[in-house]
Amino acid sequence: MTFRDHFSGVSRSYAAFRPTYPDALFEGLAARAPGRRLAWDCATGSGQAATGLAPHFDRVLATDASLRQVSTAAAHPRVAYLAARAEAAPIPDHSADLITVAQAVHWFDLDPFWREVRRVLVPHGVIAVWCYVRFRIEPAVDDLVNTFYDHTVGPFWPAERSLVEEGYRTLQFPFEEFSFPELFIERAMTLPELGGYLRTWSSTQRYTAARGTDPVVMLLRELAPAWGDPGRSRVVRWPLHLRAGTTR
Repeated sequence: MTFRDHFSGVSRSYAAFRPTYPDALFEGLAARAPGRRLAWDCATGSGQAATGLAPHFDRVLATDASLRQVSTAAAHPRVAYLAARAEAAPIPDHSADLITVAQAVHWFDLDPFWREVRRVLVPHGVIAVWCYVRFRIEPAVDDLVNTFYDHTVGPFWPAERSLVEEGYRTLQFPFEEFSFPELFIERAMTLPELGGYLRTWSSTQRYTAARGTDPVVMLLRELAPAWGDPGRSRVVRWPLHLRAGTTR
């Protein structure tokens, strides 16, 4: 079976520049899980969520359909990485207390994946999926980045991205949903690091493949006056959009 692989080609950049998630997210999910034996982080990418879960569970199984992604993922003694599709994971029935999907469920074939979730979770186990979209730094920077997002690379976003744009509000989520406190991701970045992050976007990669040029180069030039010293770190802030629920 094939899958839509948008990130293997930038696996090392993904590991270096994609943000990690707040501790409060993992603490809250672990508190709702019926046990702490096993968490499955599906579509783990470079392991940002898997390593965040590790302090709270005896074991974390982190899977991704891309072998290149898991081969560059962050090592942790409680995390085992495995190349596997989300819709057919080699995990025993009713063995996981928590399943997480960070910034990825919009790529899945959802009906088979939801069946897999029900198969793998223990009774009353927790499933949580989340995404983040636009970040904020300061208005002069944000305006230029939003123009880049909407117009420069906007036509190159895959169709599945619409679910992310809606903060997963319209995502089919057939579980007993519960509310969660509002959360944000924060990371300090220099201007070159911001450029590295922007190059991990699927739309940026598709633009580069189609046009043969890197659109981030021009954006960084436009950002330079508003940013100032390119080596100066600024706080980048993303709202986190979460859907979480339990099986019956």
